[in-house]
Amino acid sequence: MGNPVYLGFDVGTSSSKGVLVTPGGTVVRSVIREHQVSRPRPGHVEMSGEIWWEEFTQVAAELTSGHDETVVAVGVSGMGPCVLLTDAHGSPLRPAILYGVDTRSTKQIEEITAELGADAILSRGGSHLSTQAVGPKLAWVREQEPDIFARARRLFMPASFLAYRLTGQYALDFHSASQCSPLFDARSLSWYRPWTERICPDLELPPLLWSDSPIGKVNVAVPGIRQGTPVIMGTIDAWAEAVSVGAQNPGDLMLMYGTTMFLVCTVSQPIYTPSMWGTIGALEGTRNLAGGMAASGAITAWLREMFGSPGFPTLLGEAQTSGIGARGLLMLPYFAGERTPISDPNARGAILGLTLMHRRGDLYRAALEATAFGVRHNIEVMRDAGAPIDRVVAVGGGTQGTLWTQIVSDVTGLDQTIPTTTIGASYGAALLAARIDGSPDIDTWNPPAHRVQPDPEARNRYDRLYNLYRDFYTSTMEIAHQLASEQSIP
Repeated sequence: MGNPVYLGFDVGTSSSKGVLVTPGGTVVRSVIREHQVSRPRPGHVEMSGEIWWEEFTQVAAELTSGHDETVVAVGVSGMGPCVLLTDAHGSPLRPAILYGVDTRSTKQIEEITAELGADAILSRGGSHLSTQAVGPKLAWVREQEPDIFARARRLFMPASFLAYRLTGQYALDFHSASQCSPLFDARSLSWYRPWTERICPDLELPPLLWSDSPIGKVNVAVPGIRQGTPVIMGTIDAWAEAVSVGAQNPGDLMLMYGTTMFLVCTVSQPIYTPSMWGTIGALEGTRNLAGGMAASGAITAWLREMFGSPGFPTLLGEAQTSGIGARGLLMLPYFAGERTPISDPNARGAILGLTLMHRRGDLYRAALEATAFGVRHNIEVMRDAGAPIDRVVAVGGGTQGTLWTQIVSDVTGLDQTIPTTTIGASYGAALLAARIDGSPDIDTWNPPAHRVQPDPEARNRYDRLYNLYRDFYTSTMEIAHQLASEQSIP
């Protein structure tokens, strides 16, 4: 038997990532598989569940091939909340409908809210219905694809689907269930049968486990993983990332720099506010107030492609030269609608102030600043709702450079702690797997590497630009909505 390692695997929006991690928290090696989502119609964002399994087996093989480590536990996580419907045997019936970036269910959101009552939904589940919610997406399938819905028997998300394929056990973690609004009762920590019967009466909703609970043991052939290896339940990627950096105490805010921007604040008592998501935490006994922007890194990747795919260091250097305010440019980052705090699936991206003198570095800088303004907006709403934010821990691919994190600190006025390992949710999934052997000391596993501190002079300049940013949306909202309607016409 070789040296013991934990395998962590995460399905993200633009790639899947796998890591092998020692019992001390050291990453032995990592593998990335890039993929693309499908956008068959405006507002529809999907992905085949079979890709998740194919990439897991490929990554597992590459991580372990030619090495003598022994995988002693497997942890999984993935983007979410997603809706993957299968038959009774776990075979997918259609591509998975992804989280809040998929905005197809606006009609069902309005109808279910009108029927059940916005206040009742918020008080029972912790969140108003939005494009993030699972219930309206299920209602959309029932109405638009009745033949598929009639055959559907089980509901999966990326982590639970991988756990099922590995072990044959059907379950879901409590946190993911708490994002299945309005199907879940956050007070009793159980499915709320009166509303599940209204929305999905024939679905066998999964039993619920905590994200660090063993769901079963590997009982299929997977390269590099012995049959009988324990598998952890897992959870949604942002919550796995929060675990990976130890952001589990009240007042901790995990800020995830990725394809989307995610914020998870740990609170001592449930906080319910219409503009954010009140959820169950990844670990037993924890609660969160969370928010998410629909696009952040996706915008910079889009710009890079539009510019002919220069290297990110080149673009970051040009954005640094552009300076505060991007030489008079202001961007709205609503390129995929927006989730929190405006909950507007028909919001659209916009750039104001363009002249012939502007260059790609200015546009790239404006995109980084737009996401920072969005982070500040979310944080202000969280604090107004009563969430203390005492410590910000940043994670994700966007932390690997210095410019983006510095802009966010300058815009928000908050320090950010950057941990030693920022590889993200796959590392968090490995840590969840490690909890099968006890609770690792996060300061040993992933100690702080450095802090990003705001520049007071920059903060003063950004205060004025932030006010313009807030006005920009309200001033152009009606036009954006009309354009969104035009985009929905075949």
